[in-house]
Amino acid sequence: MEALDALLNRVSVPRLTDPAPNEAQREALFQAALRAPDHGQLRPWRFLTIEGAARERLGELFAEAVKGKGEATEAALDKARAMPMRAPLLIVVVASLQDHFKVPKSEQRLAAGCAAHGILIAAHAQGIGAVWRTGDLAFDAHVHQGLGLAENEELIGFLYVGTPLNEPRTAPVLQTADFVTTWG
Repeated sequence: MEALDALLNRVSVPRLTDPAPNEAQREALFQAALRAPDHGQLRPWRFLTIEGAARERLGELFAEAVKGKGEATEAALDKARAMPMRAPLLIVVVASLQDHFKVPKSEQRLAAGCAAHGILIAAHAQGIGAVWRTGDLAFDAHVHQGLGLAENEELIGFLYVGTPLNEPRTAPVLQTADFVTTWG
């Protein structure tokens, strides 16, 4: 697939099934992430892969976080437990923020987001389905602790990755004039 085609036609694919990407496909995903813009070459990101039984453990971690917020119904706990089961592979994108005299943490956070986007584009280019999810649990301190995030780290998102259950939808064509103006 041509690069421009991947950029213009990538869509989120939320309904995923087995198999997960193979080792060669994963290598391409992560190599694409490592090409993200990176002022100062700080490489302010890292990635956790979660699959197999580890998805069930993540579901329990999510349920614990929901319980910790107060009154949790059994339905809410079941929903939290089921979240990681929506794809055969989850990639947790983590921003590892550093104090730097020239590169503010906000720029490092954006670089980690670009790395996540690189994974999504590389997935689409290989015919792999992927969707970027966050939600309250992505910002929950209990979840961060359970995933082993350090004090200087932030969770950018959960990338759910696998084989599309259905044919991906067609990307909508947006009018650039709605978003671009000339200054000056």
